[in-house]
Amino acid sequence: MQPFLDVGAVPVNSCLLVRTREQALAFPRGDITLGFCADCGFICNLAFEPSLTEYSGRYEETQAYSGTFNRFHEALASELVSRLAVRGKTVVEVGCGKGEFLALLCRLGGNRGIGFDPSFDANREVFGAGMDVRVVREFYGEGSGRADGDLVCCKMTLEHVSEAERFARSLHSALRPGQESRLFIQVPESLRILRDCAFEDIYYEHCSYFTPGSLARLFRRAGFAIERLTVTYAGQYLTLEARLADAGAQEPLAGEEPVAEVAQLVDSFAARYKEHTAAWRTRIEEAARSGPVVLWGSGSKAVAFLHAIGASGDLVQHVVDINPHRHGYFMPGTGQRILAPADLTAVAPRTVIAMNPIYREEIAAELARHGVSATLLTL
Repeated sequence: MQPFLDVGAVPVNSCLLVRTREQALAFPRGDITLGFCADCGFICNLAFEPSLTEYSGRYEETQAYSGTFNRFHEALASELVSRLAVRGKTVVEVGCGKGEFLALLCRLGGNRGIGFDPSFDANREVFGAGMDVRVVREFYGEGSGRADGDLVCCKMTLEHVSEAERFARSLHSALRPGQESRLFIQVPESLRILRDCAFEDIYYEHCSYFTPGSLARLFRRAGFAIERLTVTYAGQYLTLEARLADAGAQEPLAGEEPVAEVAQLVDSFAARYKEHTAAWRTRIEEAARSGPVVLWGSGSKAVAFLHAIGASGDLVQHVVDINPHRHGYFMPGTGQRILAPADLTAVAPRTVIAMNPIYREEIAAELARHGVSATLLTL
């Protein structure tokens, strides 16, 4: 692995609920040293320590309060159920979070469901009456036993796993044996991160980074035949569909970029990272002279963004989020209080920065609804 980026002393969790500003400022930290494999294109944090991360009931990651995200989620679930004929079957989701996607797959296809996630909260009641779904509040792994899923989903989870190939091989036991069962993987698309220098998408919990080529190569090595690779959600998500491999050789798919393309982006990334973070720091300093600056979105992108530009509470006073379960808590590392959209009326921000441009229209509508007149910027 060739190191190419060092980011020191970052908060080790981005989505944990932190009750006080003092706890937020004293939040545990770790280092990021991104390394690149010139043979397969895989990128990971060489300094990652799994013991520093926590996935528990304090982990609040759901995006289910966004209409934009919900429309995407429902369309994805509907498409999988229809195209893969997943009706009256068993669906397994590894890393099911609060269970929203698993509920969609079971409702739309009349399927049975099994979920695995230590942060699952049964009090959210996402599964309707009569649905045949059970969730194991544990990490999925080699000791989890057979699940025999006709469709096995693993969404936005693999990037949190340090031993990626070992984990990928463990998914064999989640699938029903035979050529009919299918695996669906979704991860952040890292070619975009490298190309656009999306520094807000580099944070401690994400210890593994995948491009289309490196993801496909990983699952081939792990004993899967790759059938489909797509990039979706405005280029942010990479998805893979696969089945258990037979003995035949597999040809690369058209969407798999050569490792040399990734190597070129890696070579210039540290310099571009420094330029981009400095430019955003300057931009926010200028905006702050006119009045309060607020971030919209309190999740991982915001934590990474604030740390990367060195934005304390003096520069960015508040962070707002539509997820009510995050209101009143504090940002790990920098200590801003997380507000509800309605609270912005009292704050009267002059500048609002959306952490994800895909939500720009949704955010603009919320600002208008609360009578907030501010310049809306997006990353």
